[in-house]
Amino acid sequence: MPRISTKAETFGESVIREMTRLAVRHEAVNLAQGFPDFPCPAELKEAAAAAITADLNQYAITWGAQPFREAIAAKTQRWYPDWPVDPETEVTVTCGATEGMIAALL
Repeated sequence: MPRISTKAETFGESVIREMTRLAVRHEAVNLAQGFPDFPCPAELKEAAAAAITADLNQYAITWGAQPFREAIAAKTQRWYPDWPVDPETEVTVTCGATEGMIAALL
């Protein structure tokens, strides 16, 4: 029978699962997973329906669509005027915290 690698043998439970369990136990806001406990705002539902109707159904580029990265850079510069941000080289959009941590560490 094939053996699992010695490195993989050291892996434990997902931190996300552990944090979810702790959030439930302590009735805290669960920042580990996307489980909203509130209704989706009507304007977001309408925007999603309009995008689907317009056949805007493809993923954006991996590091985030340019208009979105530009908006993030502009907002960051409003908060920190002395900190110039280049949306082409200094803003990366991720699909969640885990992807962001991996991107930052690699």
